[in-house]
Amino acid sequence: MSTFNTLNVFAIGASRNIGYLTAIRLLEKGATVTLLLRSKSVFDGDQVMQRFVQSGQARLVQGDGLKQEDVRRAWAAAGDVDVLLFTVGGIPSFSVTKGFIQTPHNLVTQCLLNVVCTMPTSQAPKIIACSSTGLSPVAHKALPLPMRLLYNWIEQPHNDKLAMERVISHLAGWRWGYENNVEADRAILPQGWEQLPGLPAEGSHKKVLVVRPAFLTDGKSVADEKEPGYRYSEHDLPSCYTISRADISHFLVKALSEWDQMQGKRINVGY
Repeated sequence: MSTFNTLNVFAIGASRNIGYLTAIRLLEKGATVTLLLRSKSVFDGDQVMQRFVQSGQARLVQGDGLKQEDVRRAWAAAGDVDVLLFTVGGIPSFSVTKGFIQTPHNLVTQCLLNVVCTMPTSQAPKIIACSSTGLSPVAHKALPLPMRLLYNWIEQPHNDKLAMERVISHLAGWRWGYENNVEADRAILPQGWEQLPGLPAEGSHKKVLVVRPAFLTDGKSVADEKEPGYRYSEHDLPSCYTISRADISHFLVKALSEWDQMQGKRINVGY
């Protein structure tokens, strides 16, 4: 996919960070982007986004990804969607006994379920979802020691990402061998979730890409100044510590331009 000026994107979780940065990159390339936002005023002082809002390239829909009716309205507003960009993430608080915790505990997974269960049956967009490195026992052991220690404090948000990947595996028809066959936390993804009304049939959606960033940081995109700028692989990346949100947004747009090589994969990205 090398032409972006006819691309219609539906972005969930794009009010800030990776989703926002990716939306801006796509808008600058000529794509149309519909963003579901809990508050449309989040961009009131954003001159870059306002330029695209005023031109009609960026469509802002007020609503909450945790509410199916809001997501359904956003699908209708987006029209015939080519790409679903899913970058939902919480802002965790810290507990001395529990580490970093997010509220609700199933934020990412529930938003994804709402999105795919309300997706019009007439549509089959490409789906890009942001997850994380180090979720499985094997992947966790592959992290450098300092990152393993840090990731031990992010267990709850990572359980949510794991459950999200379980849902995506269902859509894509991937065998759930990741995590050494450990199922997702039942408090996040209850037994019987496969029978949720509107959930697409197992294996019915092959145009999927899961991106697993290393520990996310702020800062400029290295790849914008000199490619490749980062490493990426379907396998664990040795000695990989961090990646900037700006470089993940660079990779997501790159992935769309090289979709035939990227789809159907789970790719780790880091420096």
